[in-house]
Amino acid sequence: MAENDKDTLLEFPCEFPLKVMGATQDGFAEEIRRVVSIHIPDFDAARMEMRASSGGNYISLTCTVTATSKEQLDNLYRALTSHPMVKVVL
Repeated sequence: MAENDKDTLLEFPCEFPLKVMGATQDGFAEEIRRVVSIHIPDFDAARMEMRASSGGNYISLTCTVTATSKEQLDNLYRALTSHPMVKVVL
């Protein structure tokens, strides 16, 4: 267990779903897949589920990743929350 991993209840490696929401726009899913793949190199895009909001103005992507450390998840979360296309990450 890495030093940072002591600060979490998660056991690594683990399957971890991240929900990423943003305005409906061309290229959103591809851009989120690209960002996730930087931090999770073996991310399988088939593990990304897409849902549109009832009004069609927003889209949510649930990306289930295999995380290997708390640091990896923290870095991915920071990259996603700071991305200009992303409104919310849960």
